[in-house]
Amino acid sequence: MVDRCNPLFQLRKLLVRVQQTYSPFICQFTISVMQLSRILSAILCAASGSLALTPDFKLPDNYTKFEYRIPMRDGVRLFTAVYVPKDRSQKYPFLVTRTPYSVAPYGLHHFPRMLGPGSKFAAEKFIFVYQDVRGRFMSEGVWKEMTPEHNVHSGPKDADESTDTYDTIDWLLKNVPGNNGKAGLVGISYPGFYTSAGMIDAHPALLAASPQAPVSDLYMGDDAFHNGAFFLAANFSFYRIFGKQDNPTSHAEEPLFSYPTKDGYAFYLDLGSVANSNPKYFHFRNLYWTDVLDHPNYDAFWKERDILPHLQNIRPAVLVVGGWFDAEDLAGTLKTFRDIETQSPNTKETLVMGPWSHGGWARTEGDRLGDIHFDAKTSDYFQNEIELPFFLHYLKGAADPKLSRAIVFETGKNRWHNEDQWPPSNTQTMHLYFRASRSIDQSPPTEAGAFDEYVSDPNNPVPFVAKPTDAMPREYMDADQRFLEGRADVLTYVTKPLETDLTMVGPVSPKLFVATTGTDSDYVVKLIDVFPDAAASLAGYRELVRGEPFRGKFRHSFERPAAFVPAHIEKIAFSMPDIDHCFLKGHRIMIQIQSSWFPLVDRNPQTFTNIPTAKPDDYRTATERVYRSADAASEVEVRVECPSALESSCSSMALK
Repeated sequence: MVDRCNPLFQLRKLLVRVQQTYSPFICQFTISVMQLSRILSAILCAASGSLALTPDFKLPDNYTKFEYRIPMRDGVRLFTAVYVPKDRSQKYPFLVTRTPYSVAPYGLHHFPRMLGPGSKFAAEKFIFVYQDVRGRFMSEGVWKEMTPEHNVHSGPKDADESTDTYDTIDWLLKNVPGNNGKAGLVGISYPGFYTSAGMIDAHPALLAASPQAPVSDLYMGDDAFHNGAFFLAANFSFYRIFGKQDNPTSHAEEPLFSYPTKDGYAFYLDLGSVANSNPKYFHFRNLYWTDVLDHPNYDAFWKERDILPHLQNIRPAVLVVGGWFDAEDLAGTLKTFRDIETQSPNTKETLVMGPWSHGGWARTEGDRLGDIHFDAKTSDYFQNEIELPFFLHYLKGAADPKLSRAIVFETGKNRWHNEDQWPPSNTQTMHLYFRASRSIDQSPPTEAGAFDEYVSDPNNPVPFVAKPTDAMPREYMDADQRFLEGRADVLTYVTKPLETDLTMVGPVSPKLFVATTGTDSDYVVKLIDVFPDAAASLAGYRELVRGEPFRGKFRHSFERPAAFVPAHIEKIAFSMPDIDHCFLKGHRIMIQIQSSWFPLVDRNPQTFTNIPTAKPDDYRTATERVYRSADAASEVEVRVECPSALESSCSSMALK
């Protein structure tokens, strides 16, 4: 959903900086979202070699553009731009992208910088189709957040995103000449959701689909909530520019929001509870934002928007794509793959996971993220060796690329792997127990009643990045954590230097035994790779490998939150999204525990209350205990990869 790689979002951030710098000269500044999309598309494409077409291939010379209003079964018409190859010597398949972010530029003589999900698609010749989804921009109808999927499509009133996709493909086949009777779907982020929806009860002509970083369940780990904790900075930024439109319109004017400070930590702390944003900034005009604040629990509102239970009997071949450092829809990517695998076992499905941020495989070279380098242009490899061959095979009859079940990039060692399943089968469980002297050991503690503790103050929350920012920088996902050294409200446990390389694959599963003097608390768990102090590059760096919050009130149920009994020991167990990371010989494994991660996550007042509407006196300090005793052994459970010859000992040899 919160597609900060979308041109609209990125250029708005740029223009905010311009306005802050030159505010004495700018008054009542508004801008067309269509102008933003056009301008930044050109900037991004010019800046990235992975996005640019070859200089001698010009789209207007090779494609004819058409614009249609395609009728759906309930009479609503969806605006659709279609780009047809001028070469009529053969027939071509449709490659469809459906988006809430506009199919601009509008007008028969206006072309985008690029067609297709990669730079080589246009030269390979497809009929490219871009559609404004129902209720957005030039399409009719009413837009709904994560349109609920109907269980039965029995009549015109049962229209949803799967039927809109079906009706679109059916119309295209009958009305656009020169097609070969085949269609594919592709989309990143929210368009990834529309791709997933389009696979359900699919049109017979839909033979291949690639949901990429698809939004799947907004509450359970995607953009809005992670384990009950609200991702504040990302969602505030997104909903300030994404609201209800009076469509059809190609020029939705929205006021540009200017943060009063570049320091998001100070801005959100001054805001107080999140609900204060409505009278102060949103003025109750954005119903989508209000819906999020009105539903802090996993209730029917969220459940009916979960696309995952509907991913059954999927007929097209599926290429699920995501990034290990996707701050927005990493969970949705992995769940989409697993739910198709479970609910539709006969589907031809491949998972691709690379070292990318949200959409990074399409918008960056994929050679680095922040300070961490990956030793190759991984996006080129994906686009040229996986994505394009996938669509050429299923839509144009090219050779079968024989893609593995899972194609994954191992960070740390920086290499690709082909796996016949994900997670791979050659793994063993490793238990990382918290021990005395803030150490980590594979053997459980034997002491009675042992614990470590810290005081958490919601009015002095732990920051999630080192430098002030009013955004959610994508680099936070692998950022150096040394900036937190010395904070008394962060518990740090660490191993000795590893004796051998150790690769962790699959989910990371904390099991904490905690007690608090408050009646509610958050617990943030971070898995960190500590580089040697003598390393040739990034000496002493503490690379975040995976981190997630858990809102304590939901330890028993996300539907029915429950208060803590002060000083009573409780168990909190959950899973964080998968990793494929090698901790190299000489590195150390670090685990940090804290009770805030601000303003990435909204503050927990540490009293049991409705957090979005918490009052100032609800925010209270609390003493947090993390137990490491024989009967309450806190740990993080991981899976480690084992060569077959070492299966009997691989889970222990590295930590000896």
